[in-house]
Order: sequence, then C-alpha cells, then structure tokens
Amino acid sequence: MPKKANPVPKDHSQLCLQYLSRCGGSARLCTINFSLSVIQTLVNQRRVKITNTGAGFFVELDEAK
Repeated sequence: MPKKANPVPKDHSQLCLQYLSRCGGSARLCTINFSLSVIQTLVNQRRVKITNTGAGFFVELDEAK
C-alpha cells in the first residue's frame, strides 16, 4: 500500500506565523526553531518584523495589514 503524503508544506512560513500567534505575537529570535530563510521570507513579505529592544532581537507579527 502506498504511504499517505504528509500535508506539511516545504515552506514552513505558515507554521512560523501560527507559532508567533500562539506566543502572543512576538518571540525572541534566538528561541525560534525555524530556519533563517523562513524568517527572511516572512520579513520580505512584510508579515513579520524584527525589532531590537536592547535586550535582544524579537520577531513580531506585523499588524499593519
């Protein structure tokens, strides 16, 4: 019997957005377990932004939509 395909997309950007929304909209960049290319894709699409608080870098959902 053939195995069922896993519905996980190659681009994990949607999973990253779900993770950020569960974390209250922001998370420390060093604690996120997604690749930098996924985060860079979301920044390029203007769906998240990176802020430097002086105590570290945070990835935040962009609420400008």
